[in-house]
Amino acid sequence: MTSPAGTATGAGTASTAGTAATTGGVATTGEAARSGTAVPGRRAASGPWLLGVRHHGPGSARAVLAALAAARPSAVLIEGPPEGDALLPLAADPRMRPPVALLAHAVDEPGRASFWPMAAFSPEWVAIRWALDHDVPVRFIDLPAAHSLALKEPAPGAGSAETAGARAGEEITPVVDPIRVLAETAGYDDPERWWEDVVEHRSPGGPAETGRNTGTGRNTGAGQGSDAGQGSDAGGPPGAAPDAGGAGGGSDAGDALAPFVALAEAMGALREAYGDGGQPRDAVREAYMRIQLRTARKEFGDGVAVVCGAWHVPALAARTTLAADRALLKGLPKVRTDLTWVPWTHRRLARHSGYGAGIDSPGWYGHLFDVADRPIERWMTKVAGLLREEDRFVSTAHVIEAVRLAETLAALRGRPLAGLGETTDAVRAVMCEGSDVPLALVRDRLIVGETLGEVPDTAPAVPLQRDLTRSQRTLRLKPEASERELDLDLRKETDAARSRLLHRLRLLDVGWGDPVAGRGSTGTFRESWRLSWEPELHVRVAEAGVWGTTVVTAATAKAESGAVAATALADVTALAEHCLLAGLPDALPVVMKALADRAALDADVGHLADALPALARSLRYGDVRSTDTAALAEVAAGLAERICVGLPPACTGLDADGAEALRRQVEAVHGAIGLLLAGTAPAEGLRERWDAVLHKLAARDTVAGIIRGRATRLLLDEGRLAEDEAARLMGLALSPGTPPADAAAWIEGFVGGASGGGMLLVHDERLLGLVDAWLTGVPAEMFTDVLPLLRRTFSAYEPGVRRTLGELVRRGPAPEGARRDDVGRVPGGFGPGLDRTRADAVEPVLRLLIGRRTEPEGAVG
Repeated sequence: MTSPAGTATGAGTASTAGTAATTGGVATTGEAARSGTAVPGRRAASGPWLLGVRHHGPGSARAVLAALAAARPSAVLIEGPPEGDALLPLAADPRMRPPVALLAHAVDEPGRASFWPMAAFSPEWVAIRWALDHDVPVRFIDLPAAHSLALKEPAPGAGSAETAGARAGEEITPVVDPIRVLAETAGYDDPERWWEDVVEHRSPGGPAETGRNTGTGRNTGAGQGSDAGQGSDAGGPPGAAPDAGGAGGGSDAGDALAPFVALAEAMGALREAYGDGGQPRDAVREAYMRIQLRTARKEFGDGVAVVCGAWHVPALAARTTLAADRALLKGLPKVRTDLTWVPWTHRRLARHSGYGAGIDSPGWYGHLFDVADRPIERWMTKVAGLLREEDRFVSTAHVIEAVRLAETLAALRGRPLAGLGETTDAVRAVMCEGSDVPLALVRDRLIVGETLGEVPDTAPAVPLQRDLTRSQRTLRLKPEASERELDLDLRKETDAARSRLLHRLRLLDVGWGDPVAGRGSTGTFRESWRLSWEPELHVRVAEAGVWGTTVVTAATAKAESGAVAATALADVTALAEHCLLAGLPDALPVVMKALADRAALDADVGHLADALPALARSLRYGDVRSTDTAALAEVAAGLAERICVGLPPACTGLDADGAEALRRQVEAVHGAIGLLLAGTAPAEGLRERWDAVLHKLAARDTVAGIIRGRATRLLLDEGRLAEDEAARLMGLALSPGTPPADAAAWIEGFVGGASGGGMLLVHDERLLGLVDAWLTGVPAEMFTDVLPLLRRTFSAYEPGVRRTLGELVRRGPAPEGARRDDVGRVPGGFGPGLDRTRADAVEPVLRLLIGRRTEPEGAVG
């Protein structure tokens, strides 16, 4: 996902002013540069000053602070949507903690949205904070969101996490990457490494001469001596705008602004060579920014500072007429928009998330911006702390050795300071013992980071978002960027309310949490969720706001609308289940009416079979949540009756794919009927009717083999089929007259998958013998046809089960006449009845295992 504030402007692509913080007078007053305090010396010559930046660059942020402190502008103009001007004062609220983002969405189509992210180390953010702290007017000057959102149609699947910010008004990375071009010109093959060497390795008060020598030594045209080596990523030219004054003559202020001049020359050369860099819409945006700059100069004079992507600086400095700029803006489409601040995450700033203006290592950049000195030592300390939390042995000696190794690698590679590459290599070698497994944790938690910003309650928000925020606080469910699991006990009032909230949000397509299989219990009183809050969910909440102003009313309205619009019976039954889980009693009457209507009209057995399991689960959840499900039970019983009537004819004349699909439906219906029978008011005679259906399926030759095998197995597991009868049916299915493919399908249905069929063969040697005898009798020319089916069947068994089966087959039947007392003995497997003598021998061991004392003989009980 990309942001309009970030891509064609140079975010992630255009270079920026990062090194000004380490040049001239600022290098001797590093703390002043970081705090925004005016640098001693006279004020720089009149502006406007165009401060080109790399979005989300700590070097750019330090340079902007130094330049603003030196120039002391009368107004600050920021690249961003002008509709956000009213929200700028919130940046000074102590409860506002970056990373945050401006969210703009169309009022009538909330899914059409764009983000303008800002981190603590983003130049735009530090410029906004500097202006607010010094009572200097600050404004956004980019193309209004009303136009940028209207210029592009929403992408398919609007509102998805990956596309919500990549549509209206947002550009992908330009064809021309200025940082890459400048890095290649300087002789680097890695743009990020070049950026680190000329910008990020130069902390305020750090060794400026070291960086200056490096910039000069590696320069092949991108820089102009020391200042160019630093300024080649520094940004646009102060005083480069029409009628602007110079940058100052040798003062501290002039030194703070000099890098911007250097990069302006580089950007100008790139724009002359590459034009718009593959982004034709830049011309429109730049025309609007020029108009805004003219307006600001009339209001505040020439002493204004513009913080924008370095890629735009030459265009803003170009001499154009007001009429020409207005002509470019004529006829632009427009939509009504709303803007607000929303929390953002470091993970979403990362380039791998799809954010075109992203950076590879937001956590690392945040560290470089935050620490005042000794960045490598402090970073290694952070890494050691993380690994210790994961129970890895990391001592102080490891930290010292890792720092030494990183510095040595930097010296060997000719770098001014150890960068992320050197520190990562040192961490891998010293703290991770050469393994990339713990290093992946360091990348995830520290290099990228899991920081989630915060926004004050006074920020504008749709009513639904405010209600959700209140519910999160009441239920103590804090949104977190990191993924975590939440176990709920539905017998507790708070946990039940949390469950209802999460299910309601799922119904509204706000995917904050996903249900997962619980580790502790499979009972209906337990639920487990995997939670992770993504910034794009704010867009989903805005989209869901059309359904209501609170979570419960919005979910109820959407459920009712979905029930009326649904055309498939399975969709309505799933909706009924969701309503019960989400605790939406007001929606149930509408959903139940739609369910009854669809069930009465749908004659497709497959559709009925798909619908019944959801109804059965709904009845079970209704019992747990004390919900009246009498009407639901009546519909479920009716569906079960119709399935019993229509299922046998539907199981004939099927191809392999159709038979497999119906086999899954038979299993699901069997489980659903079990739930219905376990309910408080089971339908009379349902068990007998379903058993009769399974007997028909097991005995009818016209039914597909995989369904016959599964029906036989279900009856056997339920104790509705004698073991001898199961063996007889298997013998018939595996008889020589049965085609091998049909026989293999029967075996797959009977003992295939993860249904415990392997253990059945282990403990019943009669069945194993039948399978073994059939397999050895398959003709050679047919064996290759049935082998894939058998491989699929037996590969699903646990390794121990497969090993035991192999040993049993290798051992083979006992030699005939080996023991005289074996004559007439029943083959190993399930006996014809209960052997009480053997059971009594096992009983003491079972009592010991479950912790119950052995009852004395003759005890009453």
